[in-house]
Amino acid sequence: MAAGKGTRISRHIGELPKCTLDIGGESLISHTAKMLLAKGVDVSVVLGYNKEVVIDSLAGLPISYFHNPFYDLTNSIASLWFARSAIGSDDLIIGNADVYWDEDIFAALNSGSKDPVMLADSSRGEEGDYLFKFEDEKLLMYGKDLRGSDVSGEYVGIARIGQEFQNIFLGKIQALIDRQQHSLWWEDVLYSLIHDGQTVYVTDIRGLFWAEIDFIEDYERIRQYRQQSGALMRFPRKAAAMAVAPGEPRAPGGAPGSS
Repeated sequence: MAAGKGTRISRHIGELPKCTLDIGGESLISHTAKMLLAKGVDVSVVLGYNKEVVIDSLAGLPISYFHNPFYDLTNSIASLWFARSAIGSDDLIIGNADVYWDEDIFAALNSGSKDPVMLADSSRGEEGDYLFKFEDEKLLMYGKDLRGSDVSGEYVGIARIGQEFQNIFLGKIQALIDRQQHSLWWEDVLYSLIHDGQTVYVTDIRGLFWAEIDFIEDYERIRQYRQQSGALMRFPRKAAAMAVAPGEPRAPGGAPGSS
């Protein structure tokens, strides 16, 4: 999901979409796309703000594109709706494009059969941006204002939705769009299903490196990690049937298009 405009870091990066920032020899979104393609994943990107810059950052890669022309008036649920034709044929990974993750997190995301599943990091507590409470791998509470015993970890910005669940998922997307709920995040589709009695699962990736670029310090942390780990790796191609739409920034307080 790469349609939104990041505002919290904009004074440092100007008009660049933050997913196109250079993280050491390649852009953030190029790193994610190459990692997924090497795993045999079909990659789709939802565009909006400065879409040409994102496309240039991914030049030469076999990627499908969708466009949310109302990115500045809507939030990521609308971007997902514009990409709905990519949902339904295979297992689906949805990720926010401003999140750095690698093959270890990919393995954790696909390590079990629970469906749908979202990623969280239990090493991050109240200092996190968007928080989860989960028990026995089941999501119980979510929000920016959770405190104390209601905090199990920080949401990472990535989810996997199995093929069998996608009709329910698509139906809920359409129902929310029909009710003019354009200011919701795409994650709100899953949260709303909890209220319908659906179980949403959580996989804890504690101990694995990831970072969401909201502030310049987040960007610098990614650069430092890649320098220390000697990043720029090559991955063997593996057969896997998935469609993926890497990520749009989460909006603070649910405000459309701001993050």
